[in-house]
Amino acid sequence: MNAPWTVDAVLLDMDGTLLDTEKVYFDSLVAALNACGYADGVVALCHSMVGLPGPVCEAMLRDHYGAAFPLAEVNRAFIVTRDRMFDAGLPLKPGTIALLDGLAVADRRTAIVTSSSRRTAERHLALAGIRDRFDTLLTLDDVTHGKPDPELYLKAAARLDVTPAACIAVEDSNHGVAAAHAAGAITLMVPDMAPPTEATRAKCAAVLPDLNAVLALLQERGAL
Repeated sequence: MNAPWTVDAVLLDMDGTLLDTEKVYFDSLVAALNACGYADGVVALCHSMVGLPGPVCEAMLRDHYGAAFPLAEVNRAFIVTRDRMFDAGLPLKPGTIALLDGLAVADRRTAIVTSSSRRTAERHLALAGIRDRFDTLLTLDDVTHGKPDPELYLKAAARLDVTPAACIAVEDSNHGVAAAHAAGAITLMVPDMAPPTEATRAKCAAVLPDLNAVLALLQERGAL
């Protein structure tokens, strides 16, 4: 049950996993929808979008509210609120630095695997002061299909020249876990905005409270 893991690389989601941004996105979208006159069912709808790429979320909004949905107006309101919240600082999730330090000491290769655009990922990682911690960066701009499709994780492993089965993937969302598991990675979840479903738990080697616990587990299993 506690057999050592053979690990060549660690693949890390960004929003909600390393960066405490998911609540900013969630609160900004709820506020934008409310400001544009939408209230009923907004919180539940926004929860269902956690971990999904922006274009998928936009399609969900159109599907839910109909062809007359004012996407451009909502996007403008979203950006104003989001940027105001980010101006106060871009916080890291608990244990981020400890985990990255542990990976560096163990000389483990690392990749960011994110549903964000490259521009957003580069900017946010730089603002958080951790961009130089990763060997490579895979974003929505690099693939045809975002999470929960496994393409991002498969490309990350290929870019690092490792097999997915020799990778640890760390995710915070149900959609992200689905992507990592489908790629064949050893998948760990640190839930953020949404709790894991039973189907998600079955895909995870472990569901953990924070990144400090991820570091401890990797050390325990001989991955570091």
